Amino acid sequence: MNSQRRRSPQFPSILLSSSVGLAVGIFGLAGTAQANPTSSLLLSLKEDLQPSSETASRQPFEDKSLPDRNNQPDPQSSISPKIQVEEGLPARSPLQVSHSASDLAQAQPATDGATPARPADASPVLDKWEKQTPNVLEDIKRDPSFRTRVRLGLSYFPSTNDALGWNVGVENFFIGKTSLTLSGNYIASFNGDRKAGGADLRYYLLPLGGYLNIAPVLGYRYLESPRYTTDGLNVGFRVQAVPSRTGAADLSFMLTWVDPGQYDEVGVLTLSFGYALTKQVRLSTDIEKQNSRYKKDTRFGVSLEYMF
Repeated sequence: MNSQRRRSPQFPSILLSSSVGLAVGIFGLAGTAQANPTSSLLLSLKEDLQPSSETASRQPFEDKSLPDRNNQPDPQSSISPKIQVEEGLPARSPLQVSHSASDLAQAQPATDGATPARPADASPVLDKWEKQTPNVLEDIKRDPSFRTRVRLGLSYFPSTNDALGWNVGVENFFIGKTSLTLSGNYIASFNGDRKAGGADLRYYLLPLGGYLNIAPVLGYRYLESPRYTTDGLNVGFRVQAVPSRTGAADLSFMLTWVDPGQYDEVGVLTLSFGYALTKQVRLSTDIEKQNSRYKKDTRFGVSLEYMF
């Protein structure tokens, strides 16, 4: 009995410890059950990511946004054997085009560095420049802007009973390659009441190629009218404006004195204008006033001129 009584107090302690262990186990299982979803999720993510990362580490990096240079076609091999041309023209291969160009090059005559012949209607100015580069300033000085011309025309004398007449003359005949020219004319009425004629030298002081020029005049002049007759030295000056170097138009003013310083001295003023009709033919007009002690006379003239 004593032994049974001694063993009986241990049973509650065993039961208590078993209960405590069971409770601890239950709580442990509950905690494990709560932790398992999170751990299982992490494990599943790890398993999903690990193959891709391993695959990425094993395979080289490839950028699909850039074209594969190794797979691109060769530019030479991609060119079509036929060149696309405009509609209506035959297509040729590149070899045929280059062959045609070489044929054209071989077909051209060899010049051996010689200047090709110029056409017959080529500019004479270009021909002159090819032979020798001109001195423009020297050309202005030496090349006249006005040309030598001969004249034939009609005259009208309003102060001599409205008589009609004729005139002939030569203007600016150059003496050599100088600024000295020779001019002369003869004027007469059909009824014989008016006559005039003479020749004079003119030396142009400014470059002949300019638009304006001045020349002293020295020569001989004969004048005849119903009231007087005078002849002798003819001295004066001439001013001319040439807007065109080809002689297409000019305007001149000349004032001279016949037999100056003498009692029968006569002053002669002439204003003339000319305009070209063609390259060689001009139409000119002139007005002449004679002033003497006896009478003042006037003459109008219209002439055709041929330029050289």
